[in-house]
Amino acid sequence: MKQYLEFLKHILDNGHAKNDRTGTGTISTFGYQMRFDLNEGFPLLTTKKVHLKSIIHELLWFISGDTNIQYLVKNNVRIWNEWPYEKFKKSNCYNNETIEEFVLKVANDDEFAEKWGDLGPVYGYEWRHFEGKDSVKDQLTWVINEIKTNPDSRRLIVNSWHAAYIEKMALPPCHAMFQFYVENNKLSCQLYQRSGDAFLGIPFNIASYALLTMMVAKVCNLELGEFIHTIGDCHIYSNHLEQVNLQLSRSPRKLPKMKIIRDVKEINDFRYEDFLLEDYNPYPLIKGKVAV
Repeated sequence: MKQYLEFLKHILDNGHAKNDRTGTGTISTFGYQMRFDLNEGFPLLTTKKVHLKSIIHELLWFISGDTNIQYLVKNNVRIWNEWPYEKFKKSNCYNNETIEEFVLKVANDDEFAEKWGDLGPVYGYEWRHFEGKDSVKDQLTWVINEIKTNPDSRRLIVNSWHAAYIEKMALPPCHAMFQFYVENNKLSCQLYQRSGDAFLGIPFNIASYALLTMMVAKVCNLELGEFIHTIGDCHIYSNHLEQVNLQLSRSPRKLPKMKIIRDVKEINDFRYEDFLLEDYNPYPLIKGKVAV
């Protein structure tokens, strides 16, 4: 995807050194937007192999409203492991377990998972249980119903940023809110992401919200429009520069195709087996360490 490579180059050309919460250091710039026509192919990077299984399972986990990593680790999805592990390491229960040992306990011990695997009221909770003073709102269900009955609405928004709950979250939402838009029977989605890890996080976010748009379009009987990705703090971590330059040396290949192979009617009914990716021919995986 040339849009993504242009994004990386924009950060390198316009960014500046900036300290960050993790102490790793970044090259950072503020404000960028990418647009992807979902009829041109599924926006999954070809300049490195991306682990689609993790993207699908994480999205299904969000949609379910779950906030405990047990479901993810049972499906061999590692992307959230570091945050609860770091919390566990600071506790009196920590006995020099490695992260691998911690994850194994979360997978196999329900009591341990309940105590140490939960991330607090992160994405899925806010999507499905956004708490107000006198009520709880299932934002995702509301938005889907509104798309079906009032597609011209300008209020088709799901907000993950619950300011009163930020301190309760293992990680405050990076992809903070998204909005749907219907035109000529086509569904588009715009994501506002307050903070974007350009090398590790952004490729996942692009594919995840493109897939979410496909899923919502399916249950609303709409065609596909665009995914629009707006990012606030765009950054490359200092320990990812070699990996970024390797990607920039590669020419993008043709985008794959994503199919939903079952006639799913409700957003809660999607399963991992419903998705089929075709013609994905990426360059090899490029590894990078996540900053926690």
